[in-house]
Amino acid sequence: MPSQLDLSLAAAALTAALVDIPSVSGDERELADAVERALRELPRLRVDRHGNNVVARTEFGLPERVVLAGHLDTVPIADNLPSRLDGELLYGCGTTDMKSGVAVQLKIAYEVGPADGASPDRDLTFVFYDCEEIEAARNGLGHLVREHPDWLEADFAVLLEPTDGQIEGGCKGTMRATVSTRGVRAHSGRDWLGVNAIHGAAPVLTRLAEYKAREVDVEGLIYRECLNAVGIKGGVAGNVIPDECVVTVNYRFAPDLTEEQAAEHVRAVFADFDVEVTDSAPAAAPGLSRPSAAEFARVVGGTPEAKQGWTDVARFAGLGVPAVNYGPGDSRLAHTRGEYVEVARIAQAVERMRAWLGLEPRSR
Repeated sequence: MPSQLDLSLAAAALTAALVDIPSVSGDERELADAVERALRELPRLRVDRHGNNVVARTEFGLPERVVLAGHLDTVPIADNLPSRLDGELLYGCGTTDMKSGVAVQLKIAYEVGPADGASPDRDLTFVFYDCEEIEAARNGLGHLVREHPDWLEADFAVLLEPTDGQIEGGCKGTMRATVSTRGVRAHSGRDWLGVNAIHGAAPVLTRLAEYKAREVDVEGLIYRECLNAVGIKGGVAGNVIPDECVVTVNYRFAPDLTEEQAAEHVRAVFADFDVEVTDSAPAAAPGLSRPSAAEFARVVGGTPEAKQGWTDVARFAGLGVPAVNYGPGDSRLAHTRGEYVEVARIAQAVERMRAWLGLEPRSR
């Protein structure tokens, strides 16, 4: 029997129901089907689907549109299904990252979607997408950006990634590059006949160890850049002087740089070496000066912080939609065997979303 979701459940119970439908990256169809079925029962929502990505929209003709987005997939299960409630903590794979955030999306959809539903003061787009936890080429939001960008048009977006109930604005960009040194292969017993490429990588490592990273203020949030070696490969055999060594570096760059500028910086740091950019994703500015964003920050309270990692808010930024990260889970628990979410944080997130959107309880 196909899985069913009861959107009338309390947010924590709905989270548990979502967790109990396994959806490891690449195997989200059952959950996507259940989400689509539940949303299609709400007559004031227009529902579209592309692969295992489901998008639902209100069409009230309001002057602003905001997106609530979240991914359906999880990392591989680690003996942490089914979900279990222990006091005020809900345990299970995906509770924090990020089925509690998806539950928040669905609870708001359930409020506005029925024929007698509540009326928000902004039009809403709900985005549920697949394959966030694996390689970027398979990311469902990326597919929507490329193939259905009109479905994502908005003035502001909230990605319900785990932030423990605090706003994290924008995100840093990420870039991987290889820095290669060349030598001359020779017998290790006659090393004077060769040039050791691994020894030649010493200046690369020294530059990384001595590198002074920038701290950049973007719209009042401080982003701390990072440039690090994340891998090194060299050597042919135990009796051979190697003629090549490759150091893989990862550059996390602030939103004041484009990907092209970030690549130029990496090449400048290693100007006398062979540098090849192998992977890159853009940064995103927080956009907290936008009216919807400013109101969201006021409702959530606290002091927004810069997102020091990379998230899919960058995909929205690429469409010209400023976005923030905000969700009920604690990112430090993501992907762990003992992953859990605080029940109170889920309810808090729902109430903050309701307040931000000006929702009043619907009459029945």
